[in-house]
Amino acid sequence: MIIDKFVSRIFAFVLSFFLISPILLVVLFAFTDRALANFPINSLSLKWWVEIFNHRQFASCLYNSVTIGLSVALVSSITGTMAAVGLSRLPSKTASLTLAIISIPIMLPPLVLGIALLSFYVSLGLKLGLHTVIISHLLFTQPFVILVVYSRMITFDYSVIDSARDLGATPLKAFITITIPIIQPVVIGAALLAVALSVDDFIITFFTIGAGNTLPTLVFGMMRTSLRPSVNAIGTIILFMTISSSIIALWLSLIHISEPTRRYAISYAVFCLK
Repeated sequence: MIIDKFVSRIFAFVLSFFLISPILLVVLFAFTDRALANFPINSLSLKWWVEIFNHRQFASCLYNSVTIGLSVALVSSITGTMAAVGLSRLPSKTASLTLAIISIPIMLPPLVLGIALLSFYVSLGLKLGLHTVIISHLLFTQPFVILVVYSRMITFDYSVIDSARDLGATPLKAFITITIPIIQPVVIGAALLAVALSVDDFIITFFTIGAGNTLPTLVFGMMRTSLRPSVNAIGTIILFMTISSSIIALWLSLIHISEPTRRYAISYAVFCLK
């Protein structure tokens, strides 16, 4: 029994190190003084960070990524909250069926979804740009926002709303002054998860952005010519943006939802951020 427990811990440690080591190498090689991202590292340096900050496309790509991420977060938090509140008022079977239908986009391979969206925009004669990327990202981030907020709403104590209505509050005023402040941490957490998923996305962005670039597509373009440590610097920035927003989001939202949904949400977030 003790040997089995020891072997299980060793296996878990080796597996965890195997999964985390690529991320650690990305960050480590961002600070190397060599022109190639390989060992041995003679000394640490910030020259690749200086190079990437002076890159002619970096500022615009960072601006595009932040603009898309914040836009997706704003829209998805508003529409997702409205949808979740409405679903929480439906019978559980109807709500579950509706959630399953809404979640279809996240079950599709990103490549299939990207090609389908590109064909859809072209058939409409819609010019590709940041607006098409935002619409596309809403398609796969919105279901997750709805799921997180809905999981909070099904445990919501509606007696406080009834009390506010008895005191003369309109449905809109009760929603703004009572419901929103109570579920605010969950909504913010879901919005931050949408930011993380949006900033990290490459495949769907690649098909729907047209002539522009975001940080992931900039990395792809740089890797087609050479694998310099400046690519690792951009990767480190993307990692910081996605991981930090995900940690804050999980802390804000998952402490307010049920345990089964918490496990699903963590698994889905990890899958999308791989």
